Amino acid sequence: MFVLGTAGHIDHGKSALVCALTGIDPDRLRQEKERGMTLDLGFAWLKLPGGGEVGIVDVPGHERLIKNMVAGVGGIDLALLIVDASEGVMPQTREHLAILDLLGVDRGLAVITKKDLVDDEWLKLVEGEVEKLLSSTSLCRAPILAVSAVTGEGLPSLVSAIDQMVSSAPPKRDVGRPRLPIDRVFTMSGSGTVVTGTLVDGSLAVGQEVEIAPRGLRSRIRGLQTHKTRLTTVLPGNRVGANLVGIAKSQIERGDVLTSPGWLLATTMLIVELHLISYLARPLRHGATVSFHTGTAQAMAKVRLLEGMELKPGETGLAHLSLSKPVALVRGDRFIIRSPEETLGGGGVVESRARRYRRFPAGGIESLRLKARGGAAEVVMSVLGTGGALELPTLRSRSDLSAAELEPALESLVDQGRVVEVGGGGSRALFTAAGWSRLVEKVVGTLGQYHREFPARLGIPRAELGSRLKMSARHQVVLQRLLDEGVIVEDAGLVRLPAHQVKLSPAQQVKVDAFLSALEVSPYAPSRELIPEPDLLNLLV
Repeated sequence: MFVLGTAGHIDHGKSALVCALTGIDPDRLRQEKERGMTLDLGFAWLKLPGGGEVGIVDVPGHERLIKNMVAGVGGIDLALLIVDASEGVMPQTREHLAILDLLGVDRGLAVITKKDLVDDEWLKLVEGEVEKLLSSTSLCRAPILAVSAVTGEGLPSLVSAIDQMVSSAPPKRDVGRPRLPIDRVFTMSGSGTVVTGTLVDGSLAVGQEVEIAPRGLRSRIRGLQTHKTRLTTVLPGNRVGANLVGIAKSQIERGDVLTSPGWLLATTMLIVELHLISYLARPLRHGATVSFHTGTAQAMAKVRLLEGMELKPGETGLAHLSLSKPVALVRGDRFIIRSPEETLGGGGVVESRARRYRRFPAGGIESLRLKARGGAAEVVMSVLGTGGALELPTLRSRSDLSAAELEPALESLVDQGRVVEVGGGGSRALFTAAGWSRLVEKVVGTLGQYHREFPARLGIPRAELGSRLKMSARHQVVLQRLLDEGVIVEDAGLVRLPAHQVKLSPAQQVKVDAFLSALEVSPYAPSRELIPEPDLLNLLV
């Protein structure tokens, strides 16, 4: 299942087109019908000739309702950019397209509506204007079609184009971490609270225990619906209505996320890669306060730029955002920032749980860039850095990767020799190859120093070596790996280098010889003054 979203200027015929395609009026509110304009999100669905269905989210076009528009298109797969043939490109046409571009929506159609109101010559001019507008955006390859919702002209071609686009789209990913950004909450008579949204990253099932983030509320799914059809399981990509047990409507609002319990943490500080829209009149300055939108959530944010004191229109840079309230999101989520008057820019989340703002050294900036633009393997390498070991749960938390994403990346990195995995099960420790090499050098160097300090000792006890290396929490699995590889040797609980041999000084040799001679004379009661120190005595045992 895929979800299609409309976009475009007010009164350009978005809702009328949805109604003409589906027979469903997306304007569900009384005020919308009285005023003849869309105020909030509307929903419909379209049965396609190929046998599938596509969910539709209809968004308002008024400039004062952009926050509702952003909430609607945050989870869409395809876009219909609507342009009135009689008016051409208008301000919210540009702004809505910029938002789609910033959110990374790269599949869609440009639809010129009301073609019955203009002649062919004018229509060609509008088509050229739309083509030029799309040329530098993520929708640069979008086909342009002209239709009339009144006469029906062009609608069959539009449905066919949607069907073809849906059938050629890649399947939705299921990484076992379901998220339903909530866009509506209402009470159904006899059933209780219902939340709706577009499901991503995982599936939901009737009877499943769920959590409402960031509120930490727990519930159970009583029922699921997609397009008024009751289901027991819903896969990612569907528009979903979930009937919840034991939660009141007043406890949930748009922007919350329904998910499986225990993994999705809310944040108020994050690091992002931010792109500023090119047509803005002025730069974004360090310390600016903006409105932050992701999924269906909205919060105020303070922007602290990490690579300068301002970001010019058309530029991209890293930034630290401090949010006015907790928002549930993960690495890679797309977002938009706005001023009270206009959309400023957007981008992707690099770190969802950042520390308090601080200036990063050059190496830290490069690491963040790698996390921003790389795949799962690059994210793992960036999180591991060149330092010590990380255990698997810590790596998963810091990387924001699901098990379905993390495990294949780790397997590939281990096969390539870029990551070293030590131990197994709950005691798995992970190093970069460089970090592991440094640790091996440290172990060998520490043992060498110990042998020089105590040449008469066979080796060092494991616990003492772990203490000297300051890695007591995981030294057992590390030492076992080095023992297995023959880097170190263990005899009678003492660890040593393979080439180490006990060496006695001349004075120590004299003591040993004297003690052995005394034992020959009096094997059971040698003179106390002839008994050597413990290190020498241990050699004779």
